[in-house]
Parts: sequence; C-alpha cells; structure tokens
Amino acid sequence: MTDHLSRRSVLGGLAAAGTVSALPSLAQRRAGGSGIVNPLVKNRADAQVFRHTDGWYYLTGSVPEYDRLVLRRARTIGGLSTAPETILWRHQARGPMSGFLWAPELHWIDGKWIMYFAAGPSGGGEDVFRIRTYAVVCDGTDPMTGNWTVLGQLQTPWDSFNLDSTSFVHRGTRYLAWAQREPGIETNSNLYLAPLATPLTLAAKPARLTVPTLPWEVRGYKVAEAPALLARNGRLFMTYSASATDARYCLGMLTARDDADIMDPAAWTKSPVPVMQTSVARKIYGPGHNSFTVDERGRDMLVFHARDYEKIIGDPLFDPNRHTRVQPIRYDAAGVPQFDPPIANGPLA
Repeated sequence: MTDHLSRRSVLGGLAAAGTVSALPSLAQRRAGGSGIVNPLVKNRADAQVFRHTDGWYYLTGSVPEYDRLVLRRARTIGGLSTAPETILWRHQARGPMSGFLWAPELHWIDGKWIMYFAAGPSGGGEDVFRIRTYAVVCDGTDPMTGNWTVLGQLQTPWDSFNLDSTSFVHRGTRYLAWAQREPGIETNSNLYLAPLATPLTLAAKPARLTVPTLPWEVRGYKVAEAPALLARNGRLFMTYSASATDARYCLGMLTARDDADIMDPAAWTKSPVPVMQTSVARKIYGPGHNSFTVDERGRDMLVFHARDYEKIIGDPLFDPNRHTRVQPIRYDAAGVPQFDPPIANGPLA
C-alpha cells in the first residue's frame, strides 16, 4: 500500500448471504434506490467490503494515520457510510508492528474471524518500510465486540517486503494470494498464490502468478499488488493494482478457467491493458486496491479507492484523501466482467 515500495489487496465479499429485505428509506430513494452515494466512506483506502452469512456488510480499510485496524458494519452497503466504526487493534509500542499498519482484510476461516494486515516498525528511515504480513484473531463470533489478539506472521519462502493478503476457497481448498518482493527480481512487488496449511503457513511452494512488466504496471514503481478474486461464469478473475499510488494507479486482471490448475502460472492470462484507470472526465483519479461484494439486489459490485483530485503535495502515501467507492459490475456476452470508468461523485442508481 505504499508508493515507496508497493501496496496491498482483497477477495472481499464473495461469502454472500441471503438477501436482506427492508423498505427503502427517503435517503435511499433520493440516492436512486441503492442508498449508495459515492464516495461511500471518506479517508478509507484499500477498502474491503465483506458480506457475511449473518447478513451484515463489514467494511475495513487503511486509515490515514496507519496506526489502527478498524471495522464497521451495516445491513446495507449504503448504510456503511454512516455506520459506527470500532477500533479492533492498535499498533504496538515497539517492535515489528509499531509503525505503519496497512491494508487490513477480514475473513471467516474455520469458525474464526481473522484479519490480515501489513505492518512495519516505527523509528523512521527506510526501516519503517520493512513491511511484513501479520494477522489478528477474534476470540468470539461477533467481530465488533470480541477481543482481538495477534495470531502471528505470515511465513513465506523469503524474508522480504510483502503485503495485501487475501484468502479464498476454490474447489474445496483454501488459498492465499498476496504481493511480495522476491529476491533477484527487480520489482517492488509481484503476485503469488499458494494453498494454506493454516491461516499463516503455506501448504505448498508459492506460484508466482505475474510480474509487472507492461508500461501501465511500472509507472513510478514496478508494482503488482492487492489481488482480489471474483469467481463467475466458469472462470476465476483476479484483479490487482499496478504502478504508483497517485493518479497513475490502476487495475489489471488475470483470468483462469475454473477447472484449470490455478497453481500453474501458465493457466492465468493477463489483461494487456488496464481494466480500470483514472477518469479525468469524471474527476476520479488513481482507482485501485479493490474488493468484490454483492449488493442487496444480488448485483456484483466493485469496491475500490480513489481520489477526486489529481494534484498531490508531497508523498502520495501521506495524502489522506483516498476514499472508498462502490459501483456495479457489468458482464459482456462471454461472461467477462467489465469495469466501467470510475463513476463521478454522487448517488449511485
């Protein structure tokens, strides 16, 4: 999630539950019936919206101070805009998790609430970018009221910059996808995939799915990060974010057949161009770090962050105005998701 080295990801809300029924409020009717007004939540980057089987929508994301893990929930996506926010955990006073906290992502794994996040030490200098992936776990079934404690650090083959972990189940196997800088490859981060033995240990050698090489992936930084999975129409679509985290930030996509060996990098095809990027006409800049969920009507929805201005003073990492946004996903005749240009600020139909 950093311009300085690289950034994060999500699966998001594919654990959809039954539809929540309620009469639309006046605010929802004024918002075109969906109750969603973009930006959905201000100053929340790397946003994940997760619809659990309890019928609640959960939202987490990076806060501008990068010092805490937060969570809110509502019965509708639109309701997340004003839902109270709970602080689950704060960075530690010292040690490897005392500095920046980036890109949290919530998952329900084996009957427990687990939140992945990336963290580094405090103290300034390059050391604050010694970013690694960790997880906290909740001791109860209600993530808003339970006690959250550190579960541990993600174990990968390399002790190097890594972040943006997302988890999903495919054909009965739970996988982890994440971004990491691999020694010997001169990029800021590449995308990796592996089955999980436990939430923080891999069950097999990871597969390197993609390395940023295309012109739109290497603007400012050589970045592939923030994977998010959408399983639809007999295929797996894995979006990811590329380039620096200013207006050049954009979304790419990998595609594999549902019945393919997804641990074989050759099974995945990369989009030759970004699937979503800055829209100057709509004044939305640097869309990226997305997740997926389903709205109350059953529509697939894209969740992402972006700014509504282009010019940034100083390091984009410390500009707080990456806001959470939501919009529907279309599918073409072949069943491939189509991500329209980011919608301008205002009510969503």
